[in-house]
Amino acid sequence: MTPPPAKDAPTFDLQSHSTWSDGALEPAEVVERAAAAGVELLALSDHDAIDGTAEALDAGAAFGVKIVPAVEISSVDPEGDDLHILGYDVDWKQPALLAALKDFRADREGRADRMAQALNEVGLEVDDEPLAKRRAAGLPIGRPHLADAVLRHPANAARLREEGIDGSLTDVLVAYLIPGKPAFRTRTHPTVPQAIDLIHAAGGVAVWAHPFWDIAPPETVEATLRRFHGYGIDGVEAFYIEHDREQTLHLVKVADELGLLTTGSADFHGPAHKAFSQFRAFDLYGATPNLGRLVD
Repeated sequence: MTPPPAKDAPTFDLQSHSTWSDGALEPAEVVERAAAAGVELLALSDHDAIDGTAEALDAGAAFGVKIVPAVEISSVDPEGDDLHILGYDVDWKQPALLAALKDFRADREGRADRMAQALNEVGLEVDDEPLAKRRAAGLPIGRPHLADAVLRHPANAARLREEGIDGSLTDVLVAYLIPGKPAFRTRTHPTVPQAIDLIHAAGGVAVWAHPFWDIAPPETVEATLRRFHGYGIDGVEAFYIEHDREQTLHLVKVADELGLLTTGSADFHGPAHKAFSQFRAFDLYGATPNLGRLVD
């Protein structure tokens, strides 16, 4: 069992996911669990989708949690990486934003199809039944759903055991579906600057999500953040469940120099997720977050 968060853990958690993207719970359930964990400020930030916001706001009012309308946009860095930009405090009913997100989801669907084909090409079968159910329900298909479809297909069992994959979605993702692995395929759009501009046009705040999850060398992360500052980004997710002390304090130092916000999250995806199952499970390492208007 995952231990409860420490009493002095942050009371904000500004990235979480529901069934509208790759989370396991409905938006109201996400909010209820966040409240039970002591979260006071929460963002439901589904990938390229903001459809759960109304339900989250209603649940926030019921459970005493302030909800920040948010979305996590999968973006293509002009220098080649597939990175995520969080949009906070956006006008979640704005027609232009909704139209753009619908377009991004269509591109996401195309990428999912390309990755499914790539999985077949490396000798893995993909169980289409759960994917077809999501399509029929109008829900997006992301890499965790593809990983689950690989795990579900019995033809893959022996091979996965040989490769040391123990039934975890994360293990399949890391082995096959992240940058540099054989079945990974990138998005075609939007670019990072386009995502930032879209968030700003919707009245929101643009923040680079989990930098060290996607890029390892500290010098590359810093150079990328400085470049994104030039694109107009407003902040960086310095405090993150997978960031260690050195990574966190490095991001805080650079963000402070550039006048950027520093947000944080445990990236909740569901109570059974191998890595992202516990709210408030990230460390500030003695630094002070700068959440700007998100706390107003």
